[in-house]
Amino acid sequence: MKSTTARRVTLSAAVVAALTGVAACGSADSGKGGRAAGDTAINVSPIAALRTAAQSTDKADSAKVRSTMSLGTLMTATGNGALAWGHGLTGNLTITYTGGQMAEMMRKAGSASTQARYLPDAYYARMSDAFARQAGGKHWLKYGYGDLAKLGGASGAYMKDQAQSSTPNQAVKMLLASGDVKKVGTETVSGVHTRHYAGTVNVADLAGRSSNLSAQQLSALKTQLDQAGITTDTVDIWIDDQNLLVKKTEKADTNKGVLSSTAYYSDYGVPVSVQAPPASDTKDFKDLMKSLGTPGSANTASGSGISS
Repeated sequence: MKSTTARRVTLSAAVVAALTGVAACGSADSGKGGRAAGDTAINVSPIAALRTAAQSTDKADSAKVRSTMSLGTLMTATGNGALAWGHGLTGNLTITYTGGQMAEMMRKAGSASTQARYLPDAYYARMSDAFARQAGGKHWLKYGYGDLAKLGGASGAYMKDQAQSSTPNQAVKMLLASGDVKKVGTETVSGVHTRHYAGTVNVADLAGRSSNLSAQQLSALKTQLDQAGITTDTVDIWIDDQNLLVKKTEKADTNKGVLSSTAYYSDYGVPVSVQAPPASDTKDFKDLMKSLGTPGSANTASGSGISS
């Protein structure tokens, strides 16, 4: 790369996409609506249905993920891979930048795609050969969740908490915590009969209900969310006849534009194997930020935490 600014933007792109990749984001494809032949006439309350879905999805332990995401003019990206959550979040995703400022910057850095590996205490992003030449010959960047929490302040702490606990059933829990959920109807998604539920989540209130942050951290986070222009998150989920999450969409307004995301889940129980990259080929994110003269790295870490 030709400047530290370019490298910082590239690193920010990796943070945004890799962390939102866990929650699996993107554009929507809701399938065809209408009552399916397998639909039952028995009415179950949305709250009861979502509680069952949260339990079933949690017990499934793993799934394949296909996702896309857009954030204003900043970026669009896709993610494909598999995640497991039985003993902390682990998994592998291939993240491809398909448009926006981040995609252009990544292409200049040598590659529009990156591999992301998730382990319980950190995630790793494989950068291009061109990037490695600027980073001591090392291709992998390690983002320790604890380090991101320190770098990003309150939003970093929330990002750490969410990254370590993000599973498909988090979207179900979000709707349960919101107190605002309704059944929309039945639809066919990816050839599967599903029930469609929707609701609106107050982001700051949700952080207080679903995170392990202290009162001081929550107060600071709410301030940062306000500064980012984020107040509510519209969530839609589709549940199959086995009470497993098939699809999730989210949409929220931010100061950087509309954040829109969709994820599809399939093949629950699929084996997932992931290992940390070789230490000899890995550069620690916080050390790289220091070498780029970015004390605290607050812009990169906190910005990505809020936008994701």
